[in-house]
Amino acid sequence: QGQLVESGGGLVEPGGSLRLSCEVTGRTLDDYAIGWFRQAPGREREGVSCISRDGGRIDYADSVKGRFAISRDNAKNTVHLQMNNLRPADSGVYYCAAVRSLYIICQDGFPMDYWGKGTRVTVSQ
Repeated sequence: QGQLVESGGGLVEPGGSLRLSCEVTGRTLDDYAIGWFRQAPGREREGVSCISRDGGRIDYADSVKGRFAISRDNAKNTVHLQMNNLRPADSGVYYCAAVRSLYIICQDGFPMDYWGKGTRVTVSQ
């Protein structure tokens, strides 16, 4: 049974950086488009960044453009989300999700096949 395992979350000060990783196990990353989503307390889950199956299409939420960068390493079955200049508003639980599709409409509600359990990011002094 395939799984998505997120890592790299933690506590960071405003302006700091974190690199999240999403490892796909039991399946071949090449077959999937991948998205990063986040949910802050009291807020709905939102799409943060998504990358198409071939890496040719990348989308970012307006709030993270210019600060976050998504990448995929199919040889290592891993997708990364580099997060720079973090803000308190970026705090939340970050989930990666996969769908056997060419690309994702990077919004919550797009039907995904698999979800990870999430990794928590806290941006605070």
